[in-house]
Amino acid sequence: MMKKVFSNKNRLNHTENKQAQREIYLDNAATTRIDERVLEAMIPYFRKDYGNASSSHAFGKQAKRALEQSRSVIAHAINAEKDEIYFTSGGTESNNLALKGLFYGNYPKKNHIITTKIEHASVINVCEWLKTQGAKITYLDVDSEGFIDLKQLEKAITKKTIVVSIIHANNEIGTIQDLKAIGEICSKKGVLFHTDACQSFTKSFIDVKQQKIDLMTLNAHKIHGPKGVGAIYIKKGIEAHVVPVQHGGGHENGIRSGTENVAGVVGFARAVEISNSLDVQRMSELRDKLIKGVLKLPGIRLNGPKEGKKRLCNNANFIFKELDGEAVGEFLQSYGVYTSTGSACLSHSQGPNHVLIALGCSLDDVGNAIRITLSKYTAEKEIDFVLEMLPKVIKRIKEIESVFKTKK
Repeated sequence: MMKKVFSNKNRLNHTENKQAQREIYLDNAATTRIDERVLEAMIPYFRKDYGNASSSHAFGKQAKRALEQSRSVIAHAINAEKDEIYFTSGGTESNNLALKGLFYGNYPKKNHIITTKIEHASVINVCEWLKTQGAKITYLDVDSEGFIDLKQLEKAITKKTIVVSIIHANNEIGTIQDLKAIGEICSKKGVLFHTDACQSFTKSFIDVKQQKIDLMTLNAHKIHGPKGVGAIYIKKGIEAHVVPVQHGGGHENGIRSGTENVAGVVGFARAVEISNSLDVQRMSELRDKLIKGVLKLPGIRLNGPKEGKKRLCNNANFIFKELDGEAVGEFLQSYGVYTSTGSACLSHSQGPNHVLIALGCSLDDVGNAIRITLSKYTAEKEIDFVLEMLPKVIKRIKEIESVFKTKK
């Protein structure tokens, strides 16, 4: 890979580049900065109201009240009932609970799960493991923009199908699937519908009743809440078919045992309360400005939907033709700009980026990809700075490439 060519000597030096003193964080699909108002709401539950929500004394009752108030806030945000929300440690646990819980709750009578080739690893890896337990998995194809074929989905459903699990907004390329259309197909066919909404929650319309969603994964740290806390929505009546994957004291109505993270849950709910459509609109405008500016440069292609309404408000994913994405990312970092690369060797993984591969990208293209994800804190001047620096980065990389080619 090209990254071997770009040694530390070739990278821009922070001490020599005054502009590098700024830090521009554009990896918000990975995690977001906690909102100060969220932190303020959480602090009392570390210092003063630190009781266990399962305790019967005053400290415990205060913690329980905070837990239930937070449950109501999150339920209201997706048009669910309060007792349909179960708190977990995050998106990964919620996805595990949904798929493993449903599989063991229905096996061997039913053993078929339908998902897509562009799911988060916490869905794909669970499905691969469930194969060893007797599950049959169907991975739906996606088109060049990351959308599933609804006709393929309908044809894939059988009498053995337990659940259809399709990510709402993809974490890599921002594709927003049509939940209502998927929910209607699942309802008509009599199968359950689960969606991972970690990236889309508070950024895109969600109504579990209108969209006929049976289970949904949520988490806090993608929306300026704390890490280590999430939730799963389970439609009333379905919980009887979900086998717990974590056993203990019967917390969360027996669905997820373990002492609740009250401070984290309070922070999660506060982050939901703070979220608003104005922030979403502003992120969309900055995303569009970024995409328009980057695509003016030669040899760059946008991954995912071309139409803004079909794309997550804060997501842009590009392929830099014949330029190693990791090198681009390293040079941007030398200017204080933090992004995510589509390197063929992803962190904690030994394979190529499966989302880009599913789009039909070559291995070279995958290695040339950069993901840029904004937040409500992203400033227009930061986007302007990125657009100013990118041509310099590209020019510098090409100069270095030319030197190495000459030496060869």
